[in-house]
Amino acid sequence: MHARATVTLAQFQDAFSRALSGEPAQADAAVATLVAQPAFAVYRNTVAKGCIDALQANFPAVARLVGEEWFRAAAAIYVANERPAEPSLLAYGESFPRFLRAFPPAAELPYLPGVARLDRLWTEAHVAADASALEHSAFASLDPELLGGAVLHPHPAARWAWFDEGPVFTIWRRNREEGADEGDIDWRAEGALITRPEEAVRWTSVDAAGCRFLDACAQGQPIAQALEAALGADPDANLVRLVSGLLAAGAFAQLTLPSRNER
Repeated sequence: MHARATVTLAQFQDAFSRALSGEPAQADAAVATLVAQPAFAVYRNTVAKGCIDALQANFPAVARLVGEEWFRAAAAIYVANERPAEPSLLAYGESFPRFLRAFPPAAELPYLPGVARLDRLWTEAHVAADASALEHSAFASLDPELLGGAVLHPHPAARWAWFDEGPVFTIWRRNREEGADEGDIDWRAEGALITRPEEAVRWTSVDAAGCRFLDACAQGQPIAQALEAALGADPDANLVRLVSGLLAAGAFAQLTLPSRNER
């Protein structure tokens, strides 16, 4: 007689999860027995439908653009290869934009992965930590000589992206907002800022200089260097308007002054 190999709970759960995705369950006899039962197929289909429903809820602009039938067919392929990493499906689909970029039927819609990315950034902003947005008054009493060495820290919910491939933000916004403008679209590169300075997620357009400024701030660069980076993206950028607009949008949560040794 041969001793039966001991299977840990984690191994059983992993085998069960793989079986739900349609992978063979030969690694665990108990799971294989479950899979052989007709009711398991019903359970598998229910789980798959729940994941597809979650993707459709998490990527509403994509679903509206391509239509429900196209979206759910693509989502079924994604779900078969990408199992949820967490019990909650609120943030399911992190790699869905990358999936669409490599998905042959989406090749004729080059802006679709970008739209999916903005849907994803909306979700990230929605579930991010709460924080008060930095206001213009934080600059009022600052010594101008200290300001250049200060660091602006992006709001925990702030997400931004630049899209060279075209007016991705405009396309996304028109498929996300009710009653959005339906006029002609100027086909040019665009940027977007999504954040949640209060209770609701907000979004606004941002130019290349603004995106570069936010990138520099996220890297911990002082304001003076971040402004130089912005000018590198657009030498004609109005820096006062740029910073003021980002503050008004709630892009920052904190301002750190340089230490005495850095002054």
